[in-house]
Amino acid sequence: MHYTGTIWRPPYEATSLLLEVTAGCTHHKCKFCTLYNDLPFKFKLSPFEDIEADLKEASVIYKRWGGFRSNRVFLTGANPFVLSFEKLMDISRLIHKYLPNVKTIGSFARVTDVTPKTDEQLQKLHEAGYDGLTIGIETGDDEALAFMNKGYKASDIVTQCKRLDKAGIHYSFFYLTSISGAGRGEIGAKATAEICNQLHPIEVGANMLTIYPDSELYQEILHGNWKEESEIEKYKEIRTLVENLEIPTIFGALGASNAFQLQGELPKDKKKLLSILDEIIDTVSEDELKKYRDSVYHL
Repeated sequence: MHYTGTIWRPPYEATSLLLEVTAGCTHHKCKFCTLYNDLPFKFKLSPFEDIEADLKEASVIYKRWGGFRSNRVFLTGANPFVLSFEKLMDISRLIHKYLPNVKTIGSFARVTDVTPKTDEQLQKLHEAGYDGLTIGIETGDDEALAFMNKGYKASDIVTQCKRLDKAGIHYSFFYLTSISGAGRGEIGAKATAEICNQLHPIEVGANMLTIYPDSELYQEILHGNWKEESEIEKYKEIRTLVENLEIPTIFGALGASNAFQLQGELPKDKKKLLSILDEIIDTVSEDELKKYRDSVYHL
């Protein structure tokens, strides 16, 4: 199998076949992000010969195991959904040719990856198996989105995800706790809940911003242009997000950036999640949480 650099996937894609079709990120301008700094290039599309070779290899391996143990493929790279409609359809045809039991194809996606595709194309992509995208919206706070160079506004999240809803393409969100900065976390959480409450994410997953020296954001901090929340503030922010989410969805905080792993179904588990968060806020010290943050040397 062809894999380039560190391979990232959401926790809930653990049983999916990871298929590399891109490497890197087309945007690669977010001030906080260091995920693809190990690559010598910004973004590349895998040669179709490599994609086909990997699918052939996977089909042989799974036959030895008595069949493909998952009905899902997850395309790797920061945002494979940026590929043209035609390329995505070609990839789908290859997947179904070599792994006919596959029912759905997922990937990471940026909000801006949806924009150039027509409603008809989105519908056809859904029919070809594309479903369950993971979108790093990060926040609904326009001020934070602009400062971090995300390349879209909160209104774009609503517009493009409503188009995905219309096409039947399900999606999950990544929320980045602390992206709004010290003193603004609860503002960002409320703005994000307002966005989510207009949409239908399967899951809202919270990850905590962890800042590394090779990020542009680190330089902004050194120049006094931005200040990180305290660790306790981050948990208060997560609490505000959970409290203000009014839609049926799964809330999770399962990534390595979270000192405490949380997951629950909303609205059924809201009181339980809020109680756990209150306990963390009231009983765990800033020093303990900061010690954990400092131990996360790589995400």
